[in-house]
Amino acid sequence: MSTLRVPVTVITGFLGAGKTTLLSNLIRDSKQRRLAILVNEFGEISIDGALLRNEGSGAEIHDLSNGLVAYDDDEDFLPTMQALWQRRSVIDHVLIETSGLALPSAVMAQLQGEALAPYFVLDATLAVVDTPLLLDGSFGKPASGEHSVDASVAELFELQLANADIVVLNKIDGLANGLLLAAESRVRELAPSIRFIELAYDAKLDTRLTLGLHLHEPANTTHRHYGPVATMPGLTMRPVANQGLLDGHSHSGLGAHSHGLATHKHFHKKDPGWQSFMIRSPDTQHPDTLREAVAALARSEPILRVKGFAPTADGRLLIQAVRSRVEVSIDQEGMARQAQLVFIGYHPSRPRLVERLKELTGTVWQ
Repeated sequence: MSTLRVPVTVITGFLGAGKTTLLSNLIRDSKQRRLAILVNEFGEISIDGALLRNEGSGAEIHDLSNGLVAYDDDEDFLPTMQALWQRRSVIDHVLIETSGLALPSAVMAQLQGEALAPYFVLDATLAVVDTPLLLDGSFGKPASGEHSVDASVAELFELQLANADIVVLNKIDGLANGLLLAAESRVRELAPSIRFIELAYDAKLDTRLTLGLHLHEPANTTHRHYGPVATMPGLTMRPVANQGLLDGHSHSGLGAHSHGLATHKHFHKKDPGWQSFMIRSPDTQHPDTLREAVAALARSEPILRVKGFAPTADGRLLIQAVRSRVEVSIDQEGMARQAQLVFIGYHPSRPRLVERLKELTGTVWQ
């Protein structure tokens, strides 16, 4: 009698795509499933893990500190998965959120390796996309062809899409149908072999089209996804192909994704310029001042992502920034003993950022 394997969904996407917000809503809407969540971040502290725990969803949350989950020197991934298998009687589904600078291919390769393949099965890989950034050309390759932050962003973004079964268009509230169709066309140009596209209004996914898809189990017609999969007035999102197996994606094992780990290694060895570090302050921060300071830094420095917490007069401040787009919120019940901001960028200067933060906020940073 064969062992019933635990399904695994991998969630990838570039920095600031909204993976954690989307995952939080997905957990909240999946109360019928007992979920285990592995959160991987490219940074010194787990902001995303803390946010998910604050939801009080009851899901089991595990932080993986290595910025490139399941890759070479990551000593946490395999033991964590093995521990989850020992607790399989209380786990229905595993979700793995990779960092914004990782490719999902390393996780996918581990899942098909001899240590995990008998016990876990990849259900699907989702790539979350910041749709406004996609539409304004932020993921396009520079015409010069020089290897810069824009070229690096474009290459990583395209590789994330190429390794996905499903692309999730996120942050689409307020976008007209024509823009959504333009976004779909752009995604299909970049990754013609994706299986289908989902729309995430209010950063929410339909669990029926997200979990339990069985996309990587032995082939049978039951699990092929044909016809429209997500609709709205005037807009239809369709799978890439309506015939046979879907554009080279095999339903037996990982098929078209088997090249992924080599691609993953090559990308990160070729471009080691991505850096992450944390800057701290013991001082209480003013929300508007800090928000404006972070936005100014993103305009003047090669910073693509900032996230963290800070103490304010009214409670704990949560700050999330994608480039110069900065959002802040205050948890009046929460507490932060000090400000902790994680900066992620392409060859950023930590000393320069510290000095600029001091100037812009009038507070101590180190």
